[in-house]
Amino acid sequence: MKTKCITLKLFVSCLLFAVSASCCRQKNEAREPMEDLQLIEKTINDCIGWAKTKDTSLLYSVIADSEEYLEVHPTDNVVKGISEFRQLENFWLNPDFRAVRYEIRDLKINLSQTGDVAWWYCILDDINEWKGEPACWENTRWTGVLEKRDGKWVIVQMHFSFADK
Repeated sequence: MKTKCITLKLFVSCLLFAVSASCCRQKNEAREPMEDLQLIEKTINDCIGWAKTKDTSLLYSVIADSEEYLEVHPTDNVVKGISEFRQLENFWLNPDFRAVRYEIRDLKINLSQTGDVAWWYCILDDINEWKGEPACWENTRWTGVLEKRDGKWVIVQMHFSFADK
């Protein structure tokens, strides 16, 4: 009799735990994806928008601080790791470089089932000047991958390309 009672208590405890976990998961799933999508969109915008004020703190808050970071440009330039990325700082902070504006169109964000990885696609117009002359990426396809690390979304990979016309 004692064994049946213990088994029943264990069963009921497990059942309550499973129902509780399921309810919490459903509640979080209903709430968190929208919040995450908003944070992801902000991260993507900050990755380009920092240049207007040359706010490197903002930039480095949205880029993964990792040697596994990867950025592929439409040219033959591939940036491998945060160390290489930081070397580009001299260009962006040069007074000859001026960010004018940017526009992101057709942004599509996908969130993984686990909720800790996301990827995006959009069209980017990144309008800049170098020594007073236009230095723009217009109608640029921009894709990337983000990870949620320590509760914060950071970009771990980006790829820019120009469509053949």
